[in-house]
Amino acid sequence: MQPIRNIAIIAHVDHGKTTLVDKIIDQAKILDDRKERTDLLLDNNDLERERGITILSKNVSVNYKNTKINVIDTPGHADFGGEVERVLKMADGVLLLVDAFEGPMPQTRFVLGKALELGLTPIVVVNKVDKENCTPDLVHEKVFDLMFALEATEEQLDFTTVYGSAKNNWMSTDWKNETDNIVPLLDAVLESIPETKYNEGTPQMQITSLDFSSFTGRIAIGRIFRGDLEAGKDYMLCKADGSTKKVRIKELHVFEGMGKVQVDKVPCGDICAITGIDGFEIGDTIADLENPEALPRTEIDQPTMSMLFTINNSPFFGKEGKYVTSRHLRDRLFKELEKNLALKVETTDSEDKFNVFGRGVLHLSVLIETMRREGYELQVGRPQVILKEIDGKKHEPMETLSIDVPEDVASKAINLVSLRKGDLLIMEPKGDLQHLEFSIPSRGLIGLRNRILTATAGAAIINHRFSEYGPYKGDFTEDVKGAIVSSAAGKATAYALNRLQDRGRFFIDINQEIYIGQVIGENSKSDDLAVNLIKGKQLTNMRKSGTDDAMKIAPKVDFSLEENMEYIKADEYLEVTPESLRMRKIVFKA
Repeated sequence: MQPIRNIAIIAHVDHGKTTLVDKIIDQAKILDDRKERTDLLLDNNDLERERGITILSKNVSVNYKNTKINVIDTPGHADFGGEVERVLKMADGVLLLVDAFEGPMPQTRFVLGKALELGLTPIVVVNKVDKENCTPDLVHEKVFDLMFALEATEEQLDFTTVYGSAKNNWMSTDWKNETDNIVPLLDAVLESIPETKYNEGTPQMQITSLDFSSFTGRIAIGRIFRGDLEAGKDYMLCKADGSTKKVRIKELHVFEGMGKVQVDKVPCGDICAITGIDGFEIGDTIADLENPEALPRTEIDQPTMSMLFTINNSPFFGKEGKYVTSRHLRDRLFKELEKNLALKVETTDSEDKFNVFGRGVLHLSVLIETMRREGYELQVGRPQVILKEIDGKKHEPMETLSIDVPEDVASKAINLVSLRKGDLLIMEPKGDLQHLEFSIPSRGLIGLRNRILTATAGAAIINHRFSEYGPYKGDFTEDVKGAIVSSAAGKATAYALNRLQDRGRFFIDINQEIYIGQVIGENSKSDDLAVNLIKGKQLTNMRKSGTDDAMKIAPKVDFSLEENMEYIKADEYLEVTPESLRMRKIVFKA
């Protein structure tokens, strides 16, 4: 039987995981040279390519020195931790990828902690050593300190380190000694990561992720922990509630290169995909028909944020989307639960309103953006953090926030975080930047990124991760700006926009269709202001259209989906359609 190594690649967002997987694929010569080659092969979802982050974990397999290496690419962002936690159960070891300049970041700590808890063997890959001002040796020490702080065992602390640049396709055990390939990394995998053991006995496989094919339906993916699985045989599916169900495996596939290959039998230790099984959930075990034994299920961290999802009932309802009814919304949200483990959906006393719970604004915004691209129209309320009662006292989720910012504007960032009840933990120079770390309530992060980027002229690099539930820190004393709301429906005129420019900043363009109750700008004062932007200039013999000075209208403020979600207030909804994002008052009396 061919020896197998199962490795997961873990790292902070944008430290080069997916690029490294590309180079491993190249080294193993999986792809056909005649075909056109693209970068970031595994980020095949449009959203992943646009944002440059991995959202869903992927599998790829390479053969090196007669050994099969299953590589699992994982998301780096803590909001997709539900994805990471269950995927790590398939691996025997991890490649911890760290940027040679930035060092271990908050998200690195989060994923590494999970891997060490599971007893996985780490290999540290210090990437991007071609960057200016990078300090690979210092980063190596920081990784050691981090593992020590995370209570790694002595075997885990005795890790192998490989240095290099995935982008430039080289790896070496000494960063000063540049090579021309990534063979040293693959050799380190064979030497350091334990070979999968063959466990004799009745078959056991845990379903850790799923795929979907329009031809064969849902596909269960997971690692076989004991025995062998064979196509065409009957097995027992052990479910979450303790019940069992007889199932038959129609087809078995193993991963080979970028795709899958159909086989009749898969041995213990390999990762496989199964078609023909119905009614399974992630975490279920496929076991022996006669005496089924279930494997322990993965404990997923609980959601920390909730949002209200409801149907779109604005005056522009149904103009841009295909799916607009409450039944469409309900079916889509419950379908998402099948594969998005960290998500929860609760029905409310109203048929068309649903409370959706997730790990953070990014986690929820990816769901909203995906639905929007599929043709759904919906409205969402302001994100709310989930409070808990612990020992009779109110507790709220706390986050570790790290900000890298130029020294001359560091004080502005500190001031903004302090207003949101953030406590400064670390302040140290990092190259020409100042590295700041805070402990801050999760609700303090809503809308904070925007303010810090504005105050630092876009120069701040901001990351955060959930740390724990801490005592409630009280309300914020913040200067909140009011909204400018439209009191008339129609097309906005340049004349009206020009006249009202000194009242605040606007979110709409000239000639844009607006409706009554739509939030069209931000008031420079703290109260809401209703305005009529439809009004044109009254022309008479004395007032001709061309006698005024040329109008200079400031460009509109454009918000991304996340910025909109963080900007809306408690009495507002964000209307999301395939083509537009509009903010509106839930109840508006002109």
